Amino acid sequence: MSSLEYETKLWQSSVNNICGIDEVGRGCLAGPVYSGAVILNKKSNFDSENFELINDSKKLSEKKRVMLFDYLKVISDYAIGICSSREIDEIGIQEAVKLSMVRAVKNLQVTPEFLLIDSMEIDIDIPQKSIIRGDQKSKSISAASIVAKVKRDNYMKMDLAKRFPKYKFENNKGYGTKDHINSINSYGVTEIHRRSFEPIKSMIKGNHERN
Repeated sequence: MSSLEYETKLWQSSVNNICGIDEVGRGCLAGPVYSGAVILNKKSNFDSENFELINDSKKLSEKKRVMLFDYLKVISDYAIGICSSREIDEIGIQEAVKLSMVRAVKNLQVTPEFLLIDSMEIDIDIPQKSIIRGDQKSKSISAASIVAKVKRDNYMKMDLAKRFPKYKFENNKGYGTKDHINSINSYGVTEIHRRSFEPIKSMIKGNHERN
């Protein structure tokens, strides 16, 4: 379970606005990558049961993620940064993740004094610390993973699933599930599929793409 160890040390050093950052959607075959940036309000009550539940989004049920996202709206400032599938194809997934993180920070209404980032360093003029498995160690990074996951899932379920109903994005969220691969085989590659990712790259080379 993540903790406030990193944040507390910084708060004790008079660093107030500490921003946790994490991404979701790195391994998907379709849709954008999302990064969340979260600054926990140090004046909030961190003794609540909800706060204890904040953890790596992958370790939480969808119901708990949605509940905690609503809670985070109250105790934090947050923002999202996005990189499209086209940008991912143009600059590569690693650089796209970094760019989405920078965008998330710049979208915050509060300027961070320090960044805690899950396994990443980004090109921005703010002091930062990369923490391996940070989404399991830092409450700020865990919170960012929840925000990013809920926002991306909603986009895949409510927007892209309606635009491309044959691909069942409401179920697979763009990940390479068996059903998703079968849909690509049946209906072809869409504009929001990542053409630099396998097996889509090979499908396009094999003239599998359809209008």
